Amino acid sequence: MLQKGLEGIVAAQSTISLVDGEKGHLVYRGYWAKELAQKNSFEEIAYLLWEKRLPDQKELCEFKEGLKCQRELTSHEENILRELPEKMEMMSVIRTIISSTGTSDYQWPSSREQAIRVSSIIPTIIAKRHRLQQGKSPIKPDMELDHVANYLYMLTGSMPLNEHVKALTGYLILTMEHGMNASTFAARVIASTQSDLISSLTGAIGAMKGPLHGGAPSGVINLLDQIGSIEHTESCLRQQLEDGQRLMGFGHRVYKTQDPRAEALREITLSLATADPWFELANHVEKIAIQLLEEHKPGRRLYTNVEFYAAAILRAVSLPPELFTSTFTLSRTIGWIAHIFEQNENNRIIRPSSEYVGPLPV
Repeated sequence: MLQKGLEGIVAAQSTISLVDGEKGHLVYRGYWAKELAQKNSFEEIAYLLWEKRLPDQKELCEFKEGLKCQRELTSHEENILRELPEKMEMMSVIRTIISSTGTSDYQWPSSREQAIRVSSIIPTIIAKRHRLQQGKSPIKPDMELDHVANYLYMLTGSMPLNEHVKALTGYLILTMEHGMNASTFAARVIASTQSDLISSLTGAIGAMKGPLHGGAPSGVINLLDQIGSIEHTESCLRQQLEDGQRLMGFGHRVYKTQDPRAEALREITLSLATADPWFELANHVEKIAIQLLEEHKPGRRLYTNVEFYAAAILRAVSLPPELFTSTFTLSRTIGWIAHIFEQNENNRIIRPSSEYVGPLPV
């Protein structure tokens, strides 16, 4: 039987993550993702997804140093970055420069050294391109800062607040991996042909660029901007619902109960609400919105999704909307690589069938 979009079709067995929309579960390698997001660093969870276990202190230090040492772009990559058309979108910039790194050194099967190199330069690509487009000088990576703090530093040139690093780290951990989504499937299909890491990642980035997959949570920011203050929350949300408008950031195609990613980000933002009023507003809006959605649409099970708190966090750290999808890509690259490694380990070329429904010759 035809399943449009392959919905519900199992295409692989994986030990990387469990996504259970009915129960609201998200598990990374046997750990609750929401707990990892609140307690661990970006580097620890990247290591977990790639190596199938959390690192000890020595392994973590070595892994962090490996990422730091690869942050700088080569002169070749730097030249491409500066020569690309002004109107090229950031996702296309990332795709093009990552593709350009695919020398003969990148052969099947993929290696951790290759994975570290690609993961290290994506934040640099985003930050440098963004500053150049603003007419500003790029900021060199700070080798004393960890992955997430350095990304914020390269974007602004200022040392980021610890609260902002913690919030963004939680978001990036929770977007690293999410099962067999469109971009991950694209990466695994390409890897299954025994193509190289760069080809697989380039395909995944192309899939993420599509608005149906990597679309930014800009609608949530527009909603929060429109509300503006705690005092206006209920009246504004009621008006939107009475006008038949959708509340952005609520409801999810997979999760029919609480989105565990939103739960984790809520906990993070609640702990930081006193440090940033934007988090306080987001927490209040969520509370009122859930009440009103149950009142206006009883039984629909419309809960907060990850985009709601993603928007609050990305706005709080002053990340411009044009960088939302590329920042998502910065984290999801870790998950893509984990799937490429897994495909390499037990490979069979992925080749689904199609059903011909055209005319027959007479």
